Amino acid sequence: MSPLIVRGGEAMLVPDRLAVLPLRDVVVFPYVVTPLLIGREGSVAAIQAAAKQDNFILLAAQKSGEVNDPAASDLHRTAVAARIVQQATLPNGTIRVLVEGLGRVRITRMVPAGRALRASVVSLPLVVAGREDTRVLSRRALTLFEEYVGLHRRLPPEIVGIVQSADTEDRQFYGVAAHMSVRHELRQKLLEAPDLGASWRLAAEMLASEIEILRLERKIEDDVRGSLFQNQREFYLQEQLKAIHRELGEDDHDDLAELETQMKEKKLPEVVQTRALRELRKLGRMAPLSPESTVSRNFLDWILALPWTERTDEVLDVEHARRVLDEDHFGLEEVKDRILDYIAVLALVGRLEGPILCLVGPPGVGKTSLGRSIARALGRKFVRMSLGGVRDEAEIRGHRRTYIGSMPGRIIQAMRRAEVINPVLLLDEVDKLGQDYRGDPAAALLEVLDPEQNRAFNDHYLEMDYDLSQVLFITTANSLTNIPDALRDRMEIIRLAGYLDHEKLAIARQYLVPRQLSQHGIDPATVTWESGALQEIMRGYTREAGVREFERRLARVARKLARRKASSVTRAAAVLPAATIAPPITMTMGPQLLLVPPAKRPRRGKRAGAGETPAPAAGGAPTPDETSPLGVRVADLKSLLGSAPYDPDETSLDDKVGVAVGLAYTAVGGETLEVEVSIVGGRGKLQLTGTLGDVMKESASAALSYARARAGALGIERDFHRTRDIHVHIPAGATPKDGPSAGIAIATAIISALTGVPIRGDVAMTGEITLRGRVLPIGGLKEKSVAAHRGGITHVIIPHGNARDLDDLAKEVTGTIRFHPVRTMDDVLAIALRPPAAEAPAARKSGSQPVADVTLPH
Repeated sequence: MSPLIVRGGEAMLVPDRLAVLPLRDVVVFPYVVTPLLIGREGSVAAIQAAAKQDNFILLAAQKSGEVNDPAASDLHRTAVAARIVQQATLPNGTIRVLVEGLGRVRITRMVPAGRALRASVVSLPLVVAGREDTRVLSRRALTLFEEYVGLHRRLPPEIVGIVQSADTEDRQFYGVAAHMSVRHELRQKLLEAPDLGASWRLAAEMLASEIEILRLERKIEDDVRGSLFQNQREFYLQEQLKAIHRELGEDDHDDLAELETQMKEKKLPEVVQTRALRELRKLGRMAPLSPESTVSRNFLDWILALPWTERTDEVLDVEHARRVLDEDHFGLEEVKDRILDYIAVLALVGRLEGPILCLVGPPGVGKTSLGRSIARALGRKFVRMSLGGVRDEAEIRGHRRTYIGSMPGRIIQAMRRAEVINPVLLLDEVDKLGQDYRGDPAAALLEVLDPEQNRAFNDHYLEMDYDLSQVLFITTANSLTNIPDALRDRMEIIRLAGYLDHEKLAIARQYLVPRQLSQHGIDPATVTWESGALQEIMRGYTREAGVREFERRLARVARKLARRKASSVTRAAAVLPAATIAPPITMTMGPQLLLVPPAKRPRRGKRAGAGETPAPAAGGAPTPDETSPLGVRVADLKSLLGSAPYDPDETSLDDKVGVAVGLAYTAVGGETLEVEVSIVGGRGKLQLTGTLGDVMKESASAALSYARARAGALGIERDFHRTRDIHVHIPAGATPKDGPSAGIAIATAIISALTGVPIRGDVAMTGEITLRGRVLPIGGLKEKSVAAHRGGITHVIIPHGNARDLDDLAKEVTGTIRFHPVRTMDDVLAIALRPPAAEAPAARKSGSQPVADVTLPH
């Protein structure tokens, strides 16, 4: 029986078996005319079959659009009976049809008929249940549909009027459903709704959801449109500004074209050139006021500012380098020889990679100024970079360009200041590097100071390899203990011991005094110095390994002389007419410094080996009198510098019981330390004072254990540790003291205090002690020997393992000090203790007793 389709007040019969047209991703509703393109073979067969049934056809939606040849199980059972209104065949064989939905039907049976499917259907009209509720739901849905059309850009506003003017409620619903842009699964749900109320409710829910999405899309579009409008406005204003500049004649050439020209003239490496041009093209596409434009421009500026191929012509003359180094620095022969060796090899080979020197020494010995002299000797540019207090790894490697205010690291910044690829780069205070949560800058220096890696140093800002292999790196440090082992392994260590007294005086005469007088407006040739004045300043007002404090004292003297000179000129101008003022009389002896004999005065006693040989004065040279404004006498130093903070004769060379002279190596050079031991009644307590470190406390415990173990052989009471308290004190203020090298000095002082045998005052010692009395090697022998020489010591006990280091000592030290290499504490005691039978006041006072047979001959 043919199904009856009711459309409003109209009813029509359709065939009981209709050809099925499967629809992929499309749902057609009743009362709606829809165009379709037919191309599949089964669909074409369905169109042909419908032509034989007055163009009636069944439109059924596929469950999945991926099925190309659907079967009955792939189609939804709720479908729409339709009629083909128009049909046309396109040139490519595709059929274009215009179908009109007639009514909703339900498929009861579906069978294949050739290439098409035929289905038996029954009418499924949209019934009304609960008219009042349906009216409320329809009104809400129509209101939402009106808002939906207003937000949807592809739906004309006339759709709302057409839908609202429909004569039946089901026609209104199908009009709303047909114009909703939702997925075909949701459209199928609208088609399958059981009644009209449920249909309106489902439509209202879908419309509310779509409205929210459309509102968000509209907001995003408005924001984008506003941004584009702002960019267009800025571009328009920029173009106007350029036009104004062109009219004023201020814009002679384009900035980007100028950058490109600079890149071509710079002769950058190929990799760098490619990267820079790519960044330049990127910059040209950016808005001039955008933040990215500033980042790209700064990056290009850094590339153009860095030296990539520029270099200075080196002066590879060994004799010239020797003259320059001797002009700037007195002594330092080892460092000079190393630099001269480098220059000689460079002259023969043409290029020598990898010389990374580390100058280690106390402050004020000229480490930094030596780097500047090396650069002058080589004809290279000099750049200094201080590493003291650097705690961030990015300070060395730079920051990535993603961060605001990013910039390259200090290495690349130093190369920019150098403007050449082969400078002398001084990394000052490498032992003062810090470390915290931001990284380890010492680890970042590993690549910089490794000759195998620094040819491709990668800075985080540049993100390109930069060649550092032609840079002569020089590092400075006060102590090696704070430098990591991996970093120290990449450097050649050159130690600079403290200066001797005669070296300090020579440096003062040749460099310090002329420089300070010239800086204070005084001609050095017009100043007369009493022969002992410089020595008195050095001994009484300074106590250092270098000459920095010495120069500060000389600067203070220069200021006093400048004040005297200014006052004398003012007084002379007030008394004499201008025409009678005579120029100062120049009295010279040598090219820079005039020395005159000292005035007669009571002489102080001298220690052995501590005196100065005064420079001979010119014949008949006058002694500076009290009225001479530019004369410096020993008697004037108190008025010029104040009271002397140090007494040169405070160290006594007399023999003492329980007092041994030890030698220490600190960051400021070598020092002499007196180890004092006092024995008092008690219960065997060992007390240690003097700001001692843990290692030195362990050395004191080992020395006491050795004394207890050798009590019988040394003539000490065996139970002294039960009846006596031992107090070990090393006076040096609040200065921390640590290290094992004071072990034999502490043991000697304890044994001397327990036995009552005095220790020779002219003997100093250094060495680590074991529980069995063995003496182990120590470090810093050169600095300790200089301190002993400065203190007037004539005999120094050292471990036998350090005997090979004696060849590195200065001749002035080995010529005045006799070194005694020892293996055990017995050897130490044989040299240091004054035997009772050999005691004589005159001998003990002069310190001329013969030493033990274990000494090395000179």
